[in-house]
Amino acid sequence: MKTVFVKPAEVDRSWFVIDAQGQRLGRVAVKAASLVRGKHKACYTPHQEVGDYVVIVNADKIEVTGNKFNDKMYYRHTGFAGGLKKNTFASLIERHPADPLEIAIRGMLPKGPLGRKLAKNVKVYAGPNHPHAAQSPVAIEV
Repeated sequence: MKTVFVKPAEVDRSWFVIDAQGQRLGRVAVKAASLVRGKHKACYTPHQEVGDYVVIVNADKIEVTGNKFNDKMYYRHTGFAGGLKKNTFASLIERHPADPLEIAIRGMLPKGPLGRKLAKNVKVYAGPNHPHAAQSPVAIEV
């Protein structure tokens, strides 16, 4: 069976909107990563960008199970000696409500140039409004 190679101009891209209110963090991230990657399409190829665009609204109302709200840690490094910074899920969602969802989705995408390009196709907004109404996105359930 041969792999189908689609030219970038021939890829049919759709827009989807996901309402994250009351949804689990991982479930929303998996659905978004799969749509952005294009795994639901017949022309899916692992090394090509054939996926769709995803808009996620109400990211500030995402839920986590158990004690993760206070115990889940996010680490980053400044690049200087002793520069390890850490935040809990609660403090991160208070200061930057879209970041936990963006971090989860990026972790599910491939590493390298393709993953960085695919991550730009995900738009995460803290509130219920988004500026992509002109693309007429289709609402989907998680």
